[in-house]
Amino acid sequence: MTDATTEQGEATEKSGKKGIVIGMILAVTGAAGGYFLTTSGRLPFGGKPAVEEAENKHQTKAVKALPQVGFIDLPPLIVSVNAGDSRHLKFHAQLEVNSEYAADVEKMKPRIMDILNGYLRAVEVSDLEDSLALMRIRGHLLRPIEIVVGEGRVRDVLVMEFVLN
Repeated sequence: MTDATTEQGEATEKSGKKGIVIGMILAVTGAAGGYFLTTSGRLPFGGKPAVEEAENKHQTKAVKALPQVGFIDLPPLIVSVNAGDSRHLKFHAQLEVNSEYAADVEKMKPRIMDILNGYLRAVEVSDLEDSLALMRIRGHLLRPIEIVVGEGRVRDVLVMEFVLN
């Protein structure tokens, strides 16, 4: 009887290894086949491969032309701000203008500088230290500049330098 149990134990070990090897081969084959089918686009839900999508995207989208704009550089300003101590703000900006109005806006540069000086001298230090101060200042400067030079001529105020000492 001992011989019969020994033979059965060895037979079970061999068949267990055989099943694991077959299972691994099937798993690798299935994974490779699935990867091939999804990347080649043969499955309806797999989509196109990334390379083909990128090529098609560049071919179908037309690139828009940039708007015709010009930039007018304003001289840097150093103004003292309302504070108990002597603090100064160094401010340098450029105006983004529609290119057909660049000469008109250039003529109005002294008026624009007057607006900048007046506004920046009236600003409180606490307003300048806020994290959104730059966005607020750009908006507050754009409206009076548009009033001086005319509606639709200045597109934006671009702040190049903003240093509070």
